[in-house]
Amino acid sequence: MKILIIGSGGREHALAWKCAQSSNVEQVFVAPGNGGTATEAKCKNISLGDPATVEGQEALKQCALREKIDLTVIGPELPLATGIADTFRSTGLAVIGPGKQAAQLEASKIYSKAFMAKYGVRAAKSSNFTDFESARSFAAEHFNAGDAAGMAAPLVIKADGLAAGKGVVIAENLPEAEAALVSLMRDKSLGDAGNSVLLEEFLEGKEVSVLAAVSVTGGKGYILPFIPARDHKRRFDEGRGPNTGGMGAIAPVPDFSQAAHNDFMRSILEPTLKGIKAEGLDYCGFIFFGLMVRSDRCYLLEYNVRLGDPETQAVLPLMDFDLVDLCNAMLTGQDFSASFKWKQGAVCAPVAVADGYPGSYRKGDPIAIDTATLEKTGAKVFVSGASAEGEVPTLRTSGGRVLTVSAWGADAAEAYANAYHGIEAVSFEGMGFRSDIGR
Repeated sequence: MKILIIGSGGREHALAWKCAQSSNVEQVFVAPGNGGTATEAKCKNISLGDPATVEGQEALKQCALREKIDLTVIGPELPLATGIADTFRSTGLAVIGPGKQAAQLEASKIYSKAFMAKYGVRAAKSSNFTDFESARSFAAEHFNAGDAAGMAAPLVIKADGLAAGKGVVIAENLPEAEAALVSLMRDKSLGDAGNSVLLEEFLEGKEVSVLAAVSVTGGKGYILPFIPARDHKRRFDEGRGPNTGGMGAIAPVPDFSQAAHNDFMRSILEPTLKGIKAEGLDYCGFIFFGLMVRSDRCYLLEYNVRLGDPETQAVLPLMDFDLVDLCNAMLTGQDFSASFKWKQGAVCAPVAVADGYPGSYRKGDPIAIDTATLEKTGAKVFVSGASAEGEVPTLRTSGGRVLTVSAWGADAAEAYANAYHGIEAVSFEGMGFRSDIGR
């Protein structure tokens, strides 16, 4: 088989790596890929334009037809939101990724919240606004109400559209809320994503990510959840500092109890599946449930219509089955649950970032990797923001999140030790990382 992976991040590197392990796979093309996928076994990078544009999608479709690609897996959200899966399916190509209509579950927070309410998915209460003054008045009422001590809970402010992980602000007080609303709605800091905003109640608890496979056609099908993972969003140790795209992940999650899992299935996954079927959404792809868990009760924070990053880099190494076989089962609607097996143990996957991230950051620095030390730990480097240059390829930083070091252990403590011994084998100017992923 020939596989095409669309995307350029650590998630796509992990997907390419896992697909290449299949004995049925001859070659994996990655478009556009990165410095890690460029040197991965069986893998080849191709650059044919932006996959989020009509022109780029057409070029990739023609490439898939020309190369006789057997399976395409779409990694990032923006190409999905702009209809790349529909473009591919229109010519009979097999693709893993929801169409444009189903992608609205991520592309529009307002659509998503309406879907949750309609089908009884447990989630935070919220109100949506297209007018700045109305949104500001709602925030003022919230903070002025407060509790008996005059304190009000934080208010979560979300841009409606896609914002590359930058569209959520947790306002502790009215000035912070007003500043966020001015930035999103008046200054258009995130462009059209802030034309509409969602103001949502703040939920306390522990965050958990559940990735899952979705195969629904003609009102029939399933959602098959993966083992749970936990992303760490804040830049610095102990959850301090600004939000990022993710500073590391672990899988599984020790404090996600069986009772919490049962509640997730009953209150989140099952009504989501019911809604996808009832809305007539043909959905063959992955979904990400972002959860807040409190006292074994799960609340849905958001849907993503693809795999998470860096959760993918923690979950895929624990798969004890062929990912390509799963994808083929999803395409045909075949029940894959009997083959759905996971390795024992745990994975810890801290992310190394460029100096200055998540603000302005350095680029172009060479990356040194001590492969002998890395091999001793069993860790795997998944590249996110680095290019490979020169006849003898040299990795250089090109993004804020540069790479993930993913390591297995017999338990969480061993996985942590292996991951952080592994990250010691990597160096570049200004490199930063959290030291408490999985602690």
